[in-house]
Amino acid sequence: MTVVTLMWEARAAEGRGAELLEWARARRLPAEPVRRETFTAPGDRVLVLTWWDAPYDAALPELPEPDPGLVTRPVHRWRFESHGT
Repeated sequence: MTVVTLMWEARAAEGRGAELLEWARARRLPAEPVRRETFTAPGDRVLVLTWWDAPYDAALPELPEPDPGLVTRPVHRWRFESHGT
């Protein structure tokens, strides 16, 4: 089994961190990942990790870009492949 993790990270516009968090949590993907976790960090940043049982280069659904007024910059996205512990 290959496990691929997609990382989605955005920084909220001033004072809109809670709104960005709720926006990210409400987004449903067209397929269910094996696991999904949502995190926050200082600076009103929101991070969503999704784990997939798929090849590294598989076409996988990702969270979209929020409305421009909700964030301070474009979303950062990375893809990782697990190599165990």
